[in-house]
Formats: sequence, structure tokens, C-alpha cells
Amino acid sequence: METKEKTFVRLGFNKKDTSELIDQINTLISSYHVHYQKLRNFHWNVTGKDFFDLHDKFEELYNFSKVNIDDLAERVRVFGAFPTATLQEYLDSSKIKEPERVQSPDEMVDHLLSDFEILLSQMINVLETANDIGDVSTIDLVNSMVKQTEKYYWMFTSWRDEK
Repeated sequence: METKEKTFVRLGFNKKDTSELIDQINTLISSYHVHYQKLRNFHWNVTGKDFFDLHDKFEELYNFSKVNIDDLAERVRVFGAFPTATLQEYLDSSKIKEPERVQSPDEMVDHLLSDFEILLSQMINVLETANDIGDVSTIDLVNSMVKQTEKYYWMFTSWRDEK
């Protein structure tokens, strides 16, 4: 029976090659979890004339985030490592912070735009490191996240600019 290390090496990577990438993906997972919970908070607590539009859009976004978190965590497992998985780990390593109070709809969107910038920056870090080690699967996975996140950024920027 093969050891985990041998199975892992058969993929063409070793722990030394992937340790930085795993750390970056885990930081992205942590940021995504805080972002996800922030979206749930906004979904539950949005009020005002934009309620229906934002309530539905926040739900769409947290579902998108949930899928991305799962895909990233599974990618970490492919490398024989473990993804961050506790609330404390998420809060400790996330680059995204929780809001201190219930926000107005405009403030919620401002938070999301800031979150998107942070997530995109972290995704670029992952892409650069994955490229350095020739990890085309991670590049493919994260490129699709970048594409959709940029689209959401554009949409919310357009919504915010009309205010």
C-alpha cells in the first residue's frame, strides 16, 4: 500500500513545492468565510427601498462564496494537507474583517466592494504561486472565481455609482 506522500508525489507536486500555495489558499478560505458570514448578516438585516434587490443579491453571493470555499478546501486536500476549518482560524487569518454594527444598504455595498478587492488580491497571489509550480488545476479553479468576482465588483460599483 502506498503512503500518502507517494500518492501526493504522483500528482507531480511535493510538500515543499506546495506549502506556500496551501498557506495562501487557506488564507483565502479564511477570508471567504468571514465574507460569507458578512453576506449572511447583510442578507438578514438589509432594510430600505433596495431591500428586495439586495436581499436576493446577497443570497446569490453567499451561495457563490459557499461553493468557492468548498472548492478551495478540496483543492487543499488534493495536496495532502488540511484546510482551515475553525471559526477561530478564520478570524485569525482572514484579511476581511467583520462589521461592528448593522450597516445601511450603502455601507453594506461599500463593505462588499472592499471585500471583493481583498479577495481578488488574494486570488492573484494564489494564481502567481500556482503558476510558479505549474499547478494548472488551481489556476483554472481560481481564474473562474476571479472572473465572476470581477463581474460582481462591476455590478455593485454600478449600483453604488447611481446613488
